[in-house]
Amino acid sequence: MRRIFQNSIALLVVVIVLFLIVPLHPALLDILIITNISLSIVILMVTMTISEALEFSIFPSLLLITTLFRLGLNVSTTRSILSFDGSSGETPGTQVIQTFGEMITQGNIVLGIIIFFIIVLVQFIVITKGAERVAEVAARFTLDAMPGKQMAIDADLSSGLINEQQARERRSKIQREADFYGAMDGATKIVKGDAIMSLIITAINLIGGIIIGSINGVGDLGTVAQTYSIATIGDGLVSQLPALMISTATGMIVTRSVSEGSLNADVINQFARQPRAILTAGAVLVILGIIPGTPTVPLLIVGVGLAVFGYLMSGRLERQEAAQLVQPEEPVVTDMTAAPSETDYYKDINNVYGLLTVDPIEMEFGYSLIPLVDENSGGKLISRIVIFRRQYAQDMGFVIPSIRLHDSSALGTNQYVVKIKGEEVARGEILVDYYLALEPVSPAGEIDGIETIEPAYGIPSRWILPENKEMAEIYGYTVIDPLSVMQTHLSEVVRRHAYELLGRAEVMQLVENLKKTAPELVEEAIPSVMSYANLERILRNLLKEGVPIRDLATILETAVDSLMTTKDIDMVCENIRVALSRTITRRFCEHGQLRVVTLDAEVEKRVISSLSKNEQGIYLAMGPDLMQSIVTQLADYLKKFSDLSQTPIVLTSQVIRVYLSRMLSQFYPGVYVLSFNEITSDVQIQSLGNITLDAAPARPERKAAAV
Repeated sequence: MRRIFQNSIALLVVVIVLFLIVPLHPALLDILIITNISLSIVILMVTMTISEALEFSIFPSLLLITTLFRLGLNVSTTRSILSFDGSSGETPGTQVIQTFGEMITQGNIVLGIIIFFIIVLVQFIVITKGAERVAEVAARFTLDAMPGKQMAIDADLSSGLINEQQARERRSKIQREADFYGAMDGATKIVKGDAIMSLIITAINLIGGIIIGSINGVGDLGTVAQTYSIATIGDGLVSQLPALMISTATGMIVTRSVSEGSLNADVINQFARQPRAILTAGAVLVILGIIPGTPTVPLLIVGVGLAVFGYLMSGRLERQEAAQLVQPEEPVVTDMTAAPSETDYYKDINNVYGLLTVDPIEMEFGYSLIPLVDENSGGKLISRIVIFRRQYAQDMGFVIPSIRLHDSSALGTNQYVVKIKGEEVARGEILVDYYLALEPVSPAGEIDGIETIEPAYGIPSRWILPENKEMAEIYGYTVIDPLSVMQTHLSEVVRRHAYELLGRAEVMQLVENLKKTAPELVEEAIPSVMSYANLERILRNLLKEGVPIRDLATILETAVDSLMTTKDIDMVCENIRVALSRTITRRFCEHGQLRVVTLDAEVEKRVISSLSKNEQGIYLAMGPDLMQSIVTQLADYLKKFSDLSQTPIVLTSQVIRVYLSRMLSQFYPGVYVLSFNEITSDVQIQSLGNITLDAAPARPERKAAAV
């Protein structure tokens, strides 16, 4: 029994298909017709109470089932109407069909037919066609906006606003939303076909009924036309009434993209916020009612009603605004004797030494940006920095030091500067009262705004007014608030320079933390095998290339083993990277797939031949022709990574990885170079291109030198 219940919907679809073949009793048909009407009412009510389309994600499939159900009933009712021969004295069709037919005709067949065709044409031309167009546009805009939304999720994840689970849920929601609107685009074609089929079935019932009635001797031509017209109109009405409601529900659900709540709540709240418009409409109707020759009474009744409603809403809105503005003021205490003058303060030489302190991270901002930072004014930058510090520590194993925030009169009112150890490394400018709209690859429309470049990722953007936010999202732009722009830029700058923030004190603190879980390992490694200076250099190299140092135990173990055979820190780091292959794979691999650019075997041979050694170690002495060829070809492949929203990765052998990485970092700091040994075997590697020697043939003199 339980298994039957679990498959009840599938069995129901099979039963509906059987309606096309098996004759049904008129009493059962009446029950099914009323069930069809009730189901359409329920679906319409659901679409008006949900706040977003995904809350009713089964709607495309449900649309197909209800349409099939309606067509099955149409075939059954057609069979009932056309099988009437007049011998029993009853009327064709069922009781529900006759009741609806008599209700709409009211004794006038021509009037009934006209009204019926008006209902059908309203559904077909207005509602169905409009819903079809909205679904088509929504599907296209949703697909176009997917890359921008994915980038926004990645930005929030990298800045620490969300964790991996939340990012996964948001990506899944975006994918489900795209699938839903794609399905709705196709499902609206079903509604359109249903409307056309209803017209055809109506014509069959009317023409076929008259022909069959005349042959069976039901009566004269007028009686036959009267009898079958009522049944035809009744059958068409009980079919078109739920079809009209389902079409309306289709239009409702595909137009819920910018709503914040249910339809009832949105309509009431948004009209209540516009009391002046309601008052103006009421005044216009009252003025029209005073003019001689106009229908005075209806105009005055509606006009006065609108005026009273607008007046009440205006008073309610004013009370709400007054309640928000009334806040207790904090007393301001001024103590002129408490603060010494600047000259007196620096008379003490110990206070002068305070000027020599260099903050690891410092952020200065103009006057207009203070509300974004000051917690007393509702600023949330500090809380977001705390979230980012926690997320970065979980991902990379390094705790970002405190960030000093202060205003600066030397900057413009909308500018901010990020400094690392007292030196400026990034600068940006934001408009507090605007939103930043990131331009998609192919926007569906142009939005007015101030053109700019997004500071963190260098994406072409524009500052738009808040009232244009919804339209920009419809056109496919990714809209970000000013605080998120500044916080994302700060987070990306800190990530790029995190290796500079790792000093001797931070390394000692990490080692002390490791002592709690692996004291024997720390005792073996430090200082007998390696010093804190060497460990600092190793950890800096890993952080600089985006490798997490959270697994410090594995790093120490591998470093101790490697230092037994070599003193080259670069080779030690390469061995550590191999030991951290799972971590590196997780860091750069997406969905079990790694997209990379590879080097041709001849290119690798040329790079290896360019390695030189001196007393300080091995370095890369690459000729300008080969360097230019690699850099130029890689620039072309970076466009493919950008289109796929993927981290650019170059995959090469372990022998040249570190030297190639240092060379490319001078041209493309965002490119990561990995070796084959650092990738786990369960990853599918997809090559987006191969760097070859075709673009730059070897010079004869370098060939001779190589030989």
